[in-house]
Amino acid sequence: MHILLVADGRSPITRSWLRMLSGLKYRVSLISTYPCESISGLEDQFTLPLAFASMSGSQVAAGGSRNQTWVRGWVARLRPLLLRVRALAAPLSLGRFRAEYLRLLEQLKPDIVHALRIPFEGMLAAATPPGIPLILSIWGNDLTFHARTSFLMARQTRKALRRVDGLLADAGRDLRLAQNWGLRAGVPALVLPGSGGLDLDEINRTITLHIEQPYRLPQERALVVNPRGFRPGSVHQDVFFRCLPKVLAEFPQAYFVCTAMQNQPQAQKWVSEYHLENHVLLLPYLNQQQLWQLFSRSQVYVSLSSHDGTPNTFLEAMACGCFPVVGDIESLREWLENGRNGLLVDPRDADAAADAILRALRHPELRQRARQGNIQILKERAELNRVRAQAGEFYRSLMPLS
Repeated sequence: MHILLVADGRSPITRSWLRMLSGLKYRVSLISTYPCESISGLEDQFTLPLAFASMSGSQVAAGGSRNQTWVRGWVARLRPLLLRVRALAAPLSLGRFRAEYLRLLEQLKPDIVHALRIPFEGMLAAATPPGIPLILSIWGNDLTFHARTSFLMARQTRKALRRVDGLLADAGRDLRLAQNWGLRAGVPALVLPGSGGLDLDEINRTITLHIEQPYRLPQERALVVNPRGFRPGSVHQDVFFRCLPKVLAEFPQAYFVCTAMQNQPQAQKWVSEYHLENHVLLLPYLNQQQLWQLFSRSQVYVSLSSHDGTPNTFLEAMACGCFPVVGDIESLREWLENGRNGLLVDPRDADAAADAILRALRHPELRQRARQGNIQILKERAELNRVRAQAGEFYRSLMPLS
């Protein structure tokens, strides 16, 4: 079987899905929607830079010159405006890539096309001719947020869902919502972790290793980790920072580690505004091993999102024994029972968030009980080999009969 993925080749989710597929021994090719380095193990690899990817601020190097830092700063400041412009302009730009996409299909002759999210991979892949089965994966905010950002995004979302022959989602909620957005009756659908599952053995090995970290953590302080970065409209980082003074007033030994926020002007402004300089560490993006080690050292994971599926960091944090405090939304209620294996809060309520973090920090027995239950849940629903078997069966079920 030859599978063609249409995905962001830089994304850790794409890389994890590719690792999962490698165990199925399928031929796999990739059309990356962002420029990225070559990925080993692929049959073929191409780039179609959708939605202005070739000029995206996210392509600026993580290190680099003073000029690059200046560009990153302006991109961060203008992010909400840029997202609004993108929601209007990006769907209009898809047409110029369709002919090249169809040419690549003719060259590669895949048995199945799989687009790893709706905007903008699934919107492009909707042009796949009917003779080739098309699978679409939904990310957590594809339908609850992005599809509603402009009438063009809504139209392209409906077009993509009307075309698909199979649907994957990391939350049961999205299978139901997809029917309201044009999914045809009877289309096969399945709930699977978007990353392709967790290698729990690898995670357990990693957190016992001594890996040099690009940061220093204070000793004897309770660690709270927020790894979600900036996702305007979805993750309410303003609420997170606003809740921290209340937490520190009652639990001054707490220390907050925020990844993907280093050199972000808005994060720096909040640290200064709330006088958090001695209580917050802003880190760059961490690789997966670094992130797992950080989770294993932290007591509490926080993600105050109002639009989400099942974040991969949420599952990884639970696998590392970190207690989740997350937004009270339908997709996360599929994993958590409030007060038993995590805490669910109004993601826009800073007082509620502070109270939940304090409850988690003050009650180690709650964290320990949750840890045991969450590991069992992950073994049953997110373990790599289980997910790989389910994904393989799903792909095979969509293969045309010879």
